[in-house]
Amino acid sequence: MTPLAALQARADAGKAAEMARYHKAERVYLGVPVPEIDALCKAWRAERDVNGRVALAAELWDSNIHEARVAAAKLLTQARIRPDETVWQEVCRWVPMFDAWAIADHACSAGARRLVVAPARLDTVEGWTCDENKWVRRAALVMTLPWSKMPHPSADDRARRERILGWAAGYVGDHDWFIQKSIGWWLRSLSKHDPARVEAFVAEHGARMKPFATREALRNIRRQ
Repeated sequence: MTPLAALQARADAGKAAEMARYHKAERVYLGVPVPEIDALCKAWRAERDVNGRVALAAELWDSNIHEARVAAAKLLTQARIRPDETVWQEVCRWVPMFDAWAIADHACSAGARRLVVAPARLDTVEGWTCDENKWVRRAALVMTLPWSKMPHPSADDRARRERILGWAAGYVGDHDWFIQKSIGWWLRSLSKHDPARVEAFVAEHGARMKPFATREALRNIRRQ
């Protein structure tokens, strides 16, 4: 049985209909829960080298089936992959096709690991910040979340963090809900390690942010 057939064999029409209503993006939904996708991907990953995983991920992604795209991302979500340039290029190929948060977030999780091991790739991500597709713009913050989570960043990583905060500052005038949510999410994550920097960002830019995004950014700080 092919990997795609294995996913299709686990389809649940009732759950698929629920997922289609929830996610709203126009594509096929099978109704397969994420833990089952995880288990399948674990086996597929063990059977293939890097090139094989990339080839399978591309095939699954191009099916445009929700669960297959989730599986494609999970196949490539791994901290240690050598060599990883083909993995990074495949994730980048997906980015312009983002059209909903769930699949985008799974793909961004794979991409984030490739950014951490090769931060020069942030140059590519910066190009996404002015894309017409809001999901591409949002991906620039979601995929760079590791820099918001570093408790003791090096000087270079601090500079990268400031670079990303500059992108976030450029988004504050965009009142799309998902863009504002991504700003709040990034800042809330950062507030666990550098609350003063988050407070400074909100003091400078909060008046242009949606109130819910400001509340999200300051949620951990206000609990203290």
